This record gives sequence, C-alpha cells and structure tokens, in this order.
Amino acid sequence: MNNEQLNRMHTGKGFVAALDQSGGSTPKALLQYGVEENEYSNDEEMFAKVHEMRTRIITSPSFTSKHILAAILFENTMDREIEGKLTADYLWDVKGIVPILKVDKGLADLEHGVQLMKPITGLDVLLKRAVDRNIFGTKMRSVIKEANEEGIKAIVRQQFELGKQIADAGLVPILEPEVDIHITDKKEAEVILKREIFKQLELLDKDTKLMFKLSIPSEDDFYAELMDYPHVVRVVALSGGYSREEANELLAKNHGLIASFSRALAEGLSAKQSDDEFNKVLANSIESIYKASIV
Repeated sequence: MNNEQLNRMHTGKGFVAALDQSGGSTPKALLQYGVEENEYSNDEEMFAKVHEMRTRIITSPSFTSKHILAAILFENTMDREIEGKLTADYLWDVKGIVPILKVDKGLADLEHGVQLMKPITGLDVLLKRAVDRNIFGTKMRSVIKEANEEGIKAIVRQQFELGKQIADAGLVPILEPEVDIHITDKKEAEVILKREIFKQLELLDKDTKLMFKLSIPSEDDFYAELMDYPHVVRVVALSGGYSREEANELLAKNHGLIASFSRALAEGLSAKQSDDEFNKVLANSIESIYKASIV
C-alpha cells in the first residue's frame, strides 16, 4: 500500500472520477459521447474507442490533482497505455491522481430485493496484476432494490468478504452497495444498510482499511459517523441516475461526502467537440463537482 496515496485518499480535497464503464455499459457510454454503434464492429474496436475517450479525459489540462483525488478504471483500461505509460502509472506519475480498479463482473439476478455480485472468478490473479500495475485500490458494485433485511444483509456480507480478500492482497477496497435512487423505500433501505455496515466493521482486524461508495442518502449527513470510523479511509457518493446538477445539489448537503461520478462527470462531452470545446465542458463539469465535494 502506497502511504502517500493513502493519505491523499483520506485527507485530500477533491473527488473521484469514475471512468470504469465495462463491457455491458460501454456502448451506452460511447453513445452518450457521440460514438454510434456502427463506428466499431467488435469488442476490441469498441474498447479502443472507449480508451480514446478516457485518454482524452485523463490527458485534458482540466483533469488535474487540484480537483481530482483518484480515478476508477476498468480492467481493459488498466492494461492499456496513455502516452507510453500504463494508465495507472500515467495517472499517478504524471497527474498525481490515485489509480483504482473496478473488479466486479456484473450483477446477479434479483433475489430478496437485491442484486448481489456475480462470482468474481480469478480474483486473486487479478489482484496480483493490479498490485504489479501499481493500482492503489479496487471497487465493486451490488444493488439494493428494496428495503429487504435479508437481501441487504447478504449484500453487505458479500461486500465485506470480498473486501477482506482484497485488503489481504495489499489493496484498499471500495465497497459499493448501491441503493437504487428510484425505489419508494430508499430511506428505510439506507437505515438497514448502515446498521449492517457497522456490524461488519466491528468484526474487522484493526489494520484493515476500506472505503465506501454509496448513494447520496435521503437524510442529509446520514453517513457522517461512518466517515469517522477508524477503518474507513473515505466515503464517496455515486450519482446514481441523477443529472449532474441534481447530484451536485444533493451532495453539497452532505458534509464530508465526496463525489465519485461517472455519467454525471462525462455529461455534455462529445467526440465531435474540438479540443478547446471539450476541455471547457470538462473543466466546468469538474469545477462544479469539486465545489459540491468540498463542503
């Protein structure tokens, strides 16, 4: 574990850029960026297109450590290069931004009101590769669709079991039990979720460090005590389907909670824009998310 990166994640001012769309969500992300599906003919060409998009974001003069603490990468991005350096090395060595890797393989079918993660086959091998590529931490997502106690317990248990495996490999895991922002019992689901998180935190070895990526809560400052817990490096928020404006407005009501936005970060960016236009839109996006993250 890189202590400089750990300190940056724990105390730094800024937010986390989520650039981790995977195989299933990449076509949609490209479409929002103005790249039509007829512009690539197979997965390799698709991933090359999305790497071009991510490279354009990461190398932009507005994408700096002044506003951005870390960037979450998809495995395919970790294995590619930016300006002759592996992506993680470019992020840290050139930009001073902490590299994090998405490790989950997508969601299982809905059961007990939640979607657990699918089994992550070959996780130990992936974690070793991540360490070799100078990755700091990981991220993995599961989804809560209703305030079902049995389901939420299962989600939290799975997140912590895998989180401990990741921490043992020398990385800092981000646990992401997302609560769907559209459900009618969101507030009740968050009460159960927080209770179960604290139960699992009490069972951890004293040296285990982890982070959380959570939906912006229905009650302002709902996760304040979680941020102060000794094991917790940082708590970040996902945009979860809100527009950037909505997400920023809600985030700013939660002191200490910082953004980890994906779609909301890239909102308004287009492959058709000139570099000047692209950099201006990205700069405005980054500035607004940063302001909402430092309250």
